[in-house]
Amino acid sequence: MPVLVASDLDRTLIYSSAALALTMPDARAPRLLCVEVHESKPLSYMTETAAQLLTDLGDTAVFVPTTTRTRKQYQRINLPGPPPAYAICANGGHLLVDGVTDADWHASVLARLADECAPLDEVCEHLLRSADPVWVRKHRVAEDLFAYLVVERELLPEEWVKELAVWAENRGWTVSLQGRKIYAVPKPLTKSAAVREVARRSGAELTLAAGDSLLDADLLLAADRGWRPGHGELADTDWTAPAVTALPERGVLAGERIVREFLRASRGRPEGRP
Repeated sequence: MPVLVASDLDRTLIYSSAALALTMPDARAPRLLCVEVHESKPLSYMTETAAQLLTDLGDTAVFVPTTTRTRKQYQRINLPGPPPAYAICANGGHLLVDGVTDADWHASVLARLADECAPLDEVCEHLLRSADPVWVRKHRVAEDLFAYLVVERELLPEEWVKELAVWAENRGWTVSLQGRKIYAVPKPLTKSAAVREVARRSGAELTLAAGDSLLDADLLLAADRGWRPGHGELADTDWTAPAVTALPERGVLAGERIVREFLRASRGRPEGRP
């Protein structure tokens, strides 16, 4: 039976130049492959070794990119290996099948959101009213499903983020701070629900997952085995779970380690074996 590998992308498998964490001497830095170009500029990378491992993974597992990115943001990523048959965008709001949105899945998500949490307009209005223009650079709505702010991180008051989290919690929403972005996402909008649907369709009996942020916690908990890097929201709070391995690596080398672990587990090899 197939193995399903569901992985977050940004700061899990792929890394911007600011997130690479190349702490070794320059001469010992890994060779990098650019996997995303935006506005004619290179934006995201993985190591060449990770790229080869990801290509190999396609022969042993159903690989499912699982991201909070919008469909448009996801589609500018050019991962090595064959195009994935399934991809999950907008934190589970869109399930792509051969690159096309599954309309029935999207409709079921919209119905769940209408039933279980406060409307998006209420959240957007609160963000506009409470966020200070001194440290907010952009207000954005993603796929008419959730909202996020782009902020000046060094000016962002920590107390404001905590207050927003409490406000959102009472309305069925979750707040996640990732780099320069603050996400407000409906609680029913989850990566794990979409991954379970892909597992059902593919007949997978084993699900492997990786992620670095609060929005990945449900994905990791739903998997049979999971990994998180040594950076990100989950690492910062020492988040862990019985079936989740906290890796020591940070930055782009964590991405390489994660793909190596995926490949080893999908081949049925114990940890410590190549």
